[in-house]
Amino acid sequence: MHNNKKIKYMAILSVKTRKETGKKTENLRKKGIIPAVLYGPGVKDVLVEVGEKDFEKVFKQTGESSLVDLKIDGEKENRKVFIHDVQKDAVTDKFMHADFFQASLKDEIEVKIPLVFEGVSFAVKDLGANLVKNITEIEVKALPHNLPHDIKVSIDGLLKIGDHILVKDLIVPKEIKIMKKPDEIIVSAVEPEKVEEELEKPIEEKVEEVEKVEKEKKEEIVEEEDQKK
Repeated sequence: MHNNKKIKYMAILSVKTRKETGKKTENLRKKGIIPAVLYGPGVKDVLVEVGEKDFEKVFKQTGESSLVDLKIDGEKENRKVFIHDVQKDAVTDKFMHADFFQASLKDEIEVKIPLVFEGVSFAVKDLGANLVKNITEIEVKALPHNLPHDIKVSIDGLLKIGDHILVKDLIVPKEIKIMKKPDEIIVSAVEPEKVEEELEKPIEEKVEEVEKVEKEKKEEIVEEEDQKK
């Protein structure tokens, strides 16, 4: 039986091959062009360049978890790639470099997917709870064409202080396997005092706690040495 499942819509990005390397790529950046490289298992590395505006538009749509239809000048067939390892200038926030990873469409891969929190929590809005996000992205395993751009998390169910959402509560298609322990807390409605108490705890008190732990560890080591004697 043949697998005729169609690959969902992909953003198209046109790039050109480049010869500039090293310091010479700075000239490209001054012209609004981003140097990039394409690579993957069984794939020969290809140095490419892409317009900054074109790249930014596609990157906003796909992030690093959705396939991109990469059109390289001179090639008849487009390549299915992921955008990886995007580098930005720390001062200007402009794109400096990017990788295009050409994965096998037949093999599952592990990718981190961003979580998007939606809805309104009654505990937060009306009871004054603080919304604490413990996990903002989650690693999943799936075939490339089944990977979502993001995973929605509704916080509408956080009605009381202390309510939380676990990894096992996430709603994802059956083709996607979540690579995290099911009982880990993603987000919770926490009593304000508890958060404030931890933040406002005196430095002296924190130092005392550290010293207490260190003292207990030393005592354990001494006991172990005495037992050996």
